[in-house]
Amino acid sequence: MSDSSQKSSSETLHFIDQKVKQDFDDKKTVLSFDEYLQLLAQNPQSQLRNSSQYVVDMMDYYGKEPSESSKDKDFHFNIFDQKSEGAEIALMGHEQVQTKVYQTLKSFTRQKTNNRMILLHGPNGSAKTTLTHAIMRGVESYSNKSEGACYTFNWVFPIEKLSKSSIGIQNYDSNDTNIHSFAKLTADEISATLPSSLKDHPFLLIPKEQRLKLLKELLGEEQATEVWAKLPAYFTNGSLNHRCKQIFDALLSSYNGDYKKVLMHIQVKRFFYSQRYRDGLVTVEPQMHVDAHYQQLTLDKNISNLPASVQGLNLYSLSGDLIDGNRGIIEFSDLLKRPVDTFKYLLSACETGAVNLGPSIIYLDCVMIGSTNEVQMDAFKEYPDFNSFKARLELIRVPYLLSMQKEAKIYDQLLDEINHDKPLAPHLSWTLALWAILSRLKKPNSINYPPNISGIVSGLSPLDKAKLYSNGDLPLKLSPEERLLLKNNIEKIKNEYTNIPYYEGRIGASVREIKSILFDSIHNDQFPCLSPLSVLREMKEFIKNKSEHDFLEQDIKDGFHDANEFIKIVRNEYLEIIDREVRDSIGLYDPQQWEDFIKKYVYHVSLFLKNEKYKNPTTGEMLNPDQTLIDEFEKITSAPKSEKDLEQFRNNIISRVGAWSLDNPKEKVHYQNVFPEYWAKLEKHYYESQKSKLTKMHNALLIFKEKDTKQVHDEGYELAKQTLTNMKSKQGYCNNCAKEVINFLMKERY
Repeated sequence: MSDSSQKSSSETLHFIDQKVKQDFDDKKTVLSFDEYLQLLAQNPQSQLRNSSQYVVDMMDYYGKEPSESSKDKDFHFNIFDQKSEGAEIALMGHEQVQTKVYQTLKSFTRQKTNNRMILLHGPNGSAKTTLTHAIMRGVESYSNKSEGACYTFNWVFPIEKLSKSSIGIQNYDSNDTNIHSFAKLTADEISATLPSSLKDHPFLLIPKEQRLKLLKELLGEEQATEVWAKLPAYFTNGSLNHRCKQIFDALLSSYNGDYKKVLMHIQVKRFFYSQRYRDGLVTVEPQMHVDAHYQQLTLDKNISNLPASVQGLNLYSLSGDLIDGNRGIIEFSDLLKRPVDTFKYLLSACETGAVNLGPSIIYLDCVMIGSTNEVQMDAFKEYPDFNSFKARLELIRVPYLLSMQKEAKIYDQLLDEINHDKPLAPHLSWTLALWAILSRLKKPNSINYPPNISGIVSGLSPLDKAKLYSNGDLPLKLSPEERLLLKNNIEKIKNEYTNIPYYEGRIGASVREIKSILFDSIHNDQFPCLSPLSVLREMKEFIKNKSEHDFLEQDIKDGFHDANEFIKIVRNEYLEIIDREVRDSIGLYDPQQWEDFIKKYVYHVSLFLKNEKYKNPTTGEMLNPDQTLIDEFEKITSAPKSEKDLEQFRNNIISRVGAWSLDNPKEKVHYQNVFPEYWAKLEKHYYESQKSKLTKMHNALLIFKEKDTKQVHDEGYELAKQTLTNMKSKQGYCNNCAKEVINFLMKERY
């Protein structure tokens, strides 16, 4: 290595060294007890919070927004938008579940103790684990912020040279050494360090009867009283763990009751939550043993480095999942896969926060979150002691999503990760999401609704219901009055099966199963691109294995639970989408022309009904309403023929515009939203008149070569070129999938 390289490396290492040291100091990583009390005085609320309050503060810190589907009750918490370092995707939807978890944690803080386990139950693959891990990631990230600083402590024992002799702790003399704390001694000045294995809070080092008095000294009478009234029981009544209490008592005895000298041995240390290193964030997998262990510490050879008065103690080291997860979150994954007897201890652990372990009782301050599927939950409810468990559990249901938009966002994340394997065609996530949602829906039961709406609701098809849930789209087949009734009862429809065991969203295709369809599609070499067509092909193969998937064995009822038919429905909906896209790309689709057409009709029919004229903007002449335009619109939309019915049809048009304007006073009238059924008829009518152009374009496309100069002046060639160019630039297609889509469209429809 050259001298210049060595110099550069040294400078770089020096820079890194300075930055690491600065970061260490800025984060107040190691403090003496006195320094920690100063920190406590500055912000008692953030320093004196238990695990549930910490998680609540974390969720508040990252913010929340009202749910689009339930703006009054539920919230979307931004913490669930974060992705993990691994393959796990971010949580999509489940705003109701997010809000229930948050409210449960808030309830714990009001009760000043975490006295129940949150048990998430739902079908396999409904994002229970994803939700829990998102909370854990949030806690981990928050603990690295100044607002999320957490502290515990170590016992520090200096080497012999810092005392007058090595006889024992009683001979340490802080006046002679001028040391008021051993907290910041360097490694070569320390003979032994013992951590608090349960990550006890430094506040517990203060005797119970002196804690309020200390707060009054630090904060003043009024603020201290206010803070004390809200403190969790962990701080007002909590005690040091058994080992720390033994050491504390031994030191106090050795120092003849000198409390300040005991505190010399306290090194307050900031800790950072970590799921990877199991520091306050622990996942307990299904297992057959207790989740904590103890080991006699006096068997450790390093015990000889401790002072004599501590060496004589019968100390134990605690370890295991409950120990590692204390002061944080413990996730019991698939809790009910274990025999119930193996986790009965959680009954008392949830209620009292205490677990018997060997020679001591360990007191926990942690948020416990469990998960289980519905099959195991049903079996658990038959268990004789279920009622005892139920009192210690906060049951929160996590169903499958029923919104296409939210479901599609899940697959968008997956597609972002696999876009290097094959070119991706548009509408992939939509295709997967729609089929998944259709498989999860239940047929509405007319007896659950009033007579005026029961017939409308029971007539909803799976596709009608999917669109209704996703963005409030109302079936075009309904009359305006029926659509209004249906719109006013959407929440009732969504909640129809909420309170029964086989609720809507319990049965259906899971995200895991949809992922398997997606990944199998990637390996299909018949399709040069990963497209909806390849996915639809793979769905046909998937549903052949009925015995492997419960949702495929459901009884078909009026089109519901018919997985094979759902493939046809998705296929037809896909045809509608690409039909519009191809026409748009060829230049045949201009939505503004229909918007203008309906607008003109409304204007002229309004004049007609009021027997008024309009002024020609060019000549100033007063003219009668345009009867030709009125007749054309009414012919295309199949308006009634009889004079009486036609008048009612026209009056209804004007009334609907007025009603929409009242509901949306600050918005310009969007006639596509006001008259979706007439919009669709106008589209269809126009498309029928343009078939010849589509056919000409398709024929040219079959022999199309991008640089074929012989065809440059051919109309079909120009149409094909323009269509492919627009599909790539406007719709995101590549050459291969654009041609695939056009060929598929022409074969199926033209």
